[in-house]
Amino acid sequence: MILKAFKEKSNQKYVNKLLSARKAAVNNNKVKVIAILFNASEFKDFEVFRNYFKELNLTSPKHKIVAFTKDDKYEGSQWETYFSPKHFGWKGKINNIDLQAFIDDPFDVLVSYYKTETPELDLITAASKANLKVGLSRKDERLYDLIIDIDPKDVKTFKNELKKYLNILNKL
Repeated sequence: MILKAFKEKSNQKYVNKLLSARKAAVNNNKVKVIAILFNASEFKDFEVFRNYFKELNLTSPKHKIVAFTKDDKYEGSQWETYFSPKHFGWKGKINNIDLQAFIDDPFDVLVSYYKTETPELDLITAASKANLKVGLSRKDERLYDLIIDIDPKDVKTFKNELKKYLNILNKL
């Protein structure tokens, strides 16, 4: 238990370091590839977002949907990739090749679709190379370029607001 607390503190220091060095410079390129980061305990219907990509005429096969679960033994076939606390080491080290690839991929938009404060999800969001980061939570506003403060179950409102802001930013 004590080691877990030290590990979380170590990872939080890493996140703070990433966020203090981050320069929010969103480019003017149109959106082609979107990544979605879920918390499996808050939201499960990822298919809603696949359909949403089609509505926005975003047909790239590179869209990525990743889910986080606290259950280390989770056997998920629903998501393309899932990860759990066991995939994280000390000082922000990632112990999962797929998750590291997700972080290193320069997505046009990363949607961090979770409200509950979760250190692992915050680490992924902070470390991501995505151009525009969209979130639901106001817990640490440094993580995001755009915050749409709604409940994760209110997908319809989120989809409308995201589309509105992407149009305002001339991204669609």
